[in-house]
Amino acid sequence: MTGTGRADGGEAILAACRSLGVDVIFSSPGSEWAPVWEALARQARDGAAGPRYLDLMHETLAVAMATGYGLVTGRPQLVLLHAGPGLLQGACGIHGALLAGVGMVVCSAESLTYGEGLAAGDGAVDPGSQWYRNLSMVGGPQAFAAPWTKWSSQVGDVGTLYGSVVRAAELAARGPAGPVYLNVPVEVLLAPWDPARADVRPVAAAGRRVSADDEVERAARRLLAAERPVLVTESVGRAPDGFAALVELAELLAIPVVEPQSAVCANFPRTSPLHRGGEAGPLVREADLVVLACCRAPWYPPSSRPAGAEVLVIDDVPQRPVMAYQVLGADQYLEGDVGPTLRALTAKAKALGVDEQRVAARRAQLAAPAPARAGGGAGAAGPGLEAAEVAAALRELLDPRAAVVDETITHSRLIAEHLRAEEPLRYSYVQGGLGQGLGVALGVKLADPGREVVLTIGDGSLLYNPIIQALAASRSLGLPILIVVCDNRQYRSMKLNHLRFYPDGAAVAADDFRGVDLADAPEPADLVAPFGMFGATVTEAVDLRPTLARALESVRTGVTALVDVRLAR
Repeated sequence: MTGTGRADGGEAILAACRSLGVDVIFSSPGSEWAPVWEALARQARDGAAGPRYLDLMHETLAVAMATGYGLVTGRPQLVLLHAGPGLLQGACGIHGALLAGVGMVVCSAESLTYGEGLAAGDGAVDPGSQWYRNLSMVGGPQAFAAPWTKWSSQVGDVGTLYGSVVRAAELAARGPAGPVYLNVPVEVLLAPWDPARADVRPVAAAGRRVSADDEVERAARRLLAAERPVLVTESVGRAPDGFAALVELAELLAIPVVEPQSAVCANFPRTSPLHRGGEAGPLVREADLVVLACCRAPWYPPSSRPAGAEVLVIDDVPQRPVMAYQVLGADQYLEGDVGPTLRALTAKAKALGVDEQRVAARRAQLAAPAPARAGGGAGAAGPGLEAAEVAAALRELLDPRAAVVDETITHSRLIAEHLRAEEPLRYSYVQGGLGQGLGVALGVKLADPGREVVLTIGDGSLLYNPIIQALAASRSLGLPILIVVCDNRQYRSMKLNHLRFYPDGAAVAADDFRGVDLADAPEPADLVAPFGMFGATVTEAVDLRPTLARALESVRTGVTALVDVRLAR
């Protein structure tokens, strides 16, 4: 209802949220959203059902929390940002959601009339002079959102606003899932809206897809005929039922499973003898069949596909439109929703008949532990702890269901290896640019308040995050998490890349590196003090577990904790 008692665009957006089952509206607010705020106030006044609204203090935080929430729920949520500048501020998080395949509807606004519409007389609205002076952009914000969203458009009239939000969410949810953008002009938001003409109704769930039976049979016969199959996966664990379905297939046929450096989540139990670590090279070179399950970048360089093996690709969207260049080298594609597709393939293999003798021989060969990854990175270690020790301590102390969100760079492979995840959501890597980890972890906690949530993050990565805004949200929303800073007091990734290109250069000879030093950075443990949170620094291995245990005790009583662990490298 507007000031005159009529429904407006704010009500249309809330009606779409209810139809879609949107739980939360994540917002870093802008002045255009007064119609939505008014509709939310009426929702509270009337005791009506509808989404929860969160005011957050930074655009990256709002988008990243929506990403974390979507990783847990699998449902697109609504994100409200401010005009073009707010959209640009949230762009890093939006691009991260695009790479992670997390659906969401991101909205911001512009003005279409710049105040000139007031000449129309009664019923005209004044959008505010700021839109004429500062906020409107040539081509509209939908133009510059297009490259880092799945779909981008403008709502031209309030009559199409409800349908546009519903359609945007349906597009966001379908493969490849990802963020979509809607420019909702101020004049559209403030215009009268008639819900009777909008066909407001609950939105049906998306249908499930599995490849045709003959394609599934052909893939099953490839698997059954293979002497030395190997399965490589990056993100099966993010698909509904994908983790369990992959376990069933691999166990049936005793197929070794590799999660390469590019893996972004827990996909297969690291404690299983079938899990062969993160180095696909040796197994792939000897394989006669390589199964790529949700694996967007299996070879590097891309042309290094193994010449002696067939390649079976299992994926809902094998050719990822977000990638500028991609080479899979498939001999067969098996496309469809990953969980049902894997289960259909398993059922077909059983129906065709498994060679139990061949499977038993493979299982016996794989009974030996996978070779451990040597070392903790290039260069000699100094005083301090190793990242592997941190991950091992977390594995020992955390609840078995705890979710670990990782935004480290040089230590990410060690964290994933030594955490030894045994179920989905145990490990999840933040995708896209740095600065999203705090928000993603808080979004996971918001979606599943009973789950322990840990963020492992580098000291350099931490500084890219909106720290103050995220800690404030953690406190005000009652979202306690454990933040473990893997602190080597430098941007080590920058230094390693410098050394890769100039191993004998002037910087090495004089120990004179740029883009590396974090000596002037604030002490991470001090950052939480203004919020009344637990903060501690660990410099000796003997103090690691006791300090993490005290931090977890704080989290379990409802107070976020940060432990700064000084690493040797």
